[in-house]
Amino acid sequence: MKIATTTGDFGRYVESDKDRITELYRAGFRYIDLNMYRFTPDCAYMKDGWEQEVLSLKKHAEALGMQFVQAHSQGGNPLSDDSKHVDFLLNATIRSIEICQILGIKNTVVHNGCRVGISKKEWFELNKAFFEKLIPTMERCGVNVLIENSTKKNMGDMYFVNTGKEMVEFIEYMNHPQFHACWDTGHANCEGSQYQQIMDLGEHLYAIHYNDNHGNCDEHVIPYMGTLNHDEIINALIEVKFKGYFTLECDNSLISAKGWPHARRSFEKDNKLFAPQLFMQQKLESLMYDVAKYILSSYGIFEE
Repeated sequence: MKIATTTGDFGRYVESDKDRITELYRAGFRYIDLNMYRFTPDCAYMKDGWEQEVLSLKKHAEALGMQFVQAHSQGGNPLSDDSKHVDFLLNATIRSIEICQILGIKNTVVHNGCRVGISKKEWFELNKAFFEKLIPTMERCGVNVLIENSTKKNMGDMYFVNTGKEMVEFIEYMNHPQFHACWDTGHANCEGSQYQQIMDLGEHLYAIHYNDNHGNCDEHVIPYMGTLNHDEIINALIEVKFKGYFTLECDNSLISAKGWPHARRSFEKDNKLFAPQLFMQQKLESLMYDVAKYILSSYGIFEE
């Protein structure tokens, strides 16, 4: 299994995706998960000439001997009551799929929507209506859209697909050959044991987001900084014959100045030590690669 990680690891530390990819390369990574979670109307990817921006990014990665293998599309809530939010979310998600085509990425994660007070049946119907708007672009670009499990720690009383069986139920409800699943180990760790959940996904599992936490909230920290049971996950991935990448999503191991899910207190006299620095993330990134390599090598499944 080959190790990938998200460009989001350096989202707070350097300005461009080219610089983020360079930092991943320096840490040992050769496979890239492109984070497109925070597009804005003014970002280069949503403006005229976006294709050249993407081609330049592809050329930069190729020069480093790196490959784009996975993506995360625009973040947001497709079931929001804010029509402007939903319209931009749809357009940005479509653009992210088009970007995947240019970069040769076959799988991108798109979040389901949520809304207070709706039933499971309504949730299925409303989310299907959103995802169906993506299908023409998915088919034209040859890109799979993957839904992701969440956790009650994030969703509260709102219904969401948090188990393998629920994800399969919705995937089969969508009934489209380019619609599959990404399993997030951090979300699942907040729910409990996840061996059977991954087994339930079976052939629908096309990608993973591998991150750790302490089981109390979604933290996105590197393996062994939380309580994740790595053996149960690796055994399940082997047994379902998972063919994807070991994709890390540990972009919150260092708590930012005003971060989620935790915030650092400000001090009225001085804040020069408020935010983590680039050199800290660089050291952590190299450690994260080594830890991931250890996990896979221990089971004889590490690939360069």
